Amino acid sequence: MVKSPPMLFTRKRWTKLDTNNASYILLLHLLCILAPFYFTWTCFFLAMILGNLTGMAISVSYHRNLTHRAFKLPKWLEYSLAYCAAHTIQGDPIDWVSTHRCHHLYVDTERDPHSPIYGFWFSQMMWFFDSYNLTKKYANPDNVRDLEKQWFYRFMHKTYWLHPLALSVLLFAIGGVPYVIWGMCVRFVVSLHVTSMVNSVCHIWGKQPWNTGDLSKNNWMVALITFGEGWHNNHHAFEYSARHGHEWWEIDFGWYFIKFLQAIGLATCVKLPSQTQKLAALNKSKPSLS
Repeated sequence: MVKSPPMLFTRKRWTKLDTNNASYILLLHLLCILAPFYFTWTCFFLAMILGNLTGMAISVSYHRNLTHRAFKLPKWLEYSLAYCAAHTIQGDPIDWVSTHRCHHLYVDTERDPHSPIYGFWFSQMMWFFDSYNLTKKYANPDNVRDLEKQWFYRFMHKTYWLHPLALSVLLFAIGGVPYVIWGMCVRFVVSLHVTSMVNSVCHIWGKQPWNTGDLSKNNWMVALITFGEGWHNNHHAFEYSARHGHEWWEIDFGWYFIKFLQAIGLATCVKLPSQTQKLAALNKSKPSLS
């Protein structure tokens, strides 16, 4: 059921966070208008390489490693991947993980940060400007103590915006305005909308092999462009699993990378659903014959 969305653009008072988010998202979208005028193949491949590096890090680090603890990494590698993920400009590790844990706790209810029960565009974009309502929903969620105990994540939380800014300065020093437009603006806008499709598309369109009690769906198209995150119903059925694509044909690049890290001894305690757990979930999903 689609409910009336929160009154975002007509409310009397916006929070400072909402204003800041709206400003930088609008600015980066507008700067993308300049991209065709600064196109070179070097700039294009720069955006592709940085986009894939940071996008993979969001899936493997922020989501599977930090949020769900699906596997363990040496601290130097854990922090390195989290630092790469931070350059998607989608939030620091503490904020991102906290929001996603709230999503799983309140999935597709009025307390879900980004459910499409308020419509496609709310889950795709509008929830970024919803901190006013998020504060009313659960104030300051105390669900990331594991990260807050570590100096690195506290440091990233306090200094978050300095790191994308430093990357922008570095790209400008190397390649000038074209590198900034493509390496930051175009990359950010594409990454933002692709990642948000997991919140929107994968809770509206696709197949639902597991009865998870929510709207999560498996969507092969989204899976291809989000390093396996599109196998979203699989993920909601087995949140702890490092592997989202359960079948051989369910392409999951995030899992392939984790499997590589496991093969060379860097990823340990890799969690996967057992056949018994899958059968139990599948039987639960079948409708009663009585």
